[in-house]
Amino acid sequence: MKKVIKRNLIRFYNLIRLFGFDPISFINSLRGLRFYFRDYSKIKKQKGLDSKFYFGRKYPILGERFSESGTMSGQYFHQDLFVASKIFMNNPKRHLDIGSRTDGFVAHVAVFRRIEIIDIREQTSKVNNIVFRKADLMQLPDDMINACDSISSLHAIEHFGLGRYGDPVDYNGYLKAIDNITKILQTGGKFYFSVPIGNQRIEFNAHRVFSVRYLLDLFRENFILNSFSFVDDKGDFFENNELTQIEIDRNYGCYFGCGIFELTKI
Repeated sequence: MKKVIKRNLIRFYNLIRLFGFDPISFINSLRGLRFYFRDYSKIKKQKGLDSKFYFGRKYPILGERFSESGTMSGQYFHQDLFVASKIFMNNPKRHLDIGSRTDGFVAHVAVFRRIEIIDIREQTSKVNNIVFRKADLMQLPDDMINACDSISSLHAIEHFGLGRYGDPVDYNGYLKAIDNITKILQTGGKFYFSVPIGNQRIEFNAHRVFSVRYLLDLFRENFILNSFSFVDDKGDFFENNELTQIEIDRNYGCYFGCGIFELTKI
């Protein structure tokens, strides 16, 4: 019963945030007001008649005193570091990324090597070691067949065909994307893949959630599974897990976790 109430509260919280209102940030900002005025008064007295700095426009940051020193948990944090380290160790000839976060995973990889990225959205920024191409991976470009020996797609395939990013609505969009990725990847090449795991469902139009068993069956024909890791609902990371029928059937205890698969094309 408590789990159901908690889940419904999380859903309500996420719904409110869709419209730009974050209750937690709002409450923390209210808590921070008294500290702001107290500290402002104190620094004005300390400044006195000193002229090295003047006070410009007021720019209150009210809630950060109640947060931790940055985020070192959660699905994106763990998957981005983990897969970037895999690519560093394997050192492929040509690595292609499809739809992963540019300010996380792609940036990590670009520190030590060239990375080519594909996204359905436009990207106008130019960054060393990052080569961008706009394309819809539900429709395979002719020049990409058998093109590279390493591909990543982290927290992206679950969105294909749901219209969230202006892509065409296609119920089987994720299957088309995976089929095209298989065609792009050379035999023996590595595929680093992550999606939400839990009870299989569509939460329209944000994403799909996949069961672990469904994904294993989906990849069995064309790939060997090298490793399976996951981030649980709390944001904790579990690396290189043994695949047991019990855990597969219960999706490793996840309702909305993140499964991270390292695969080799056969």
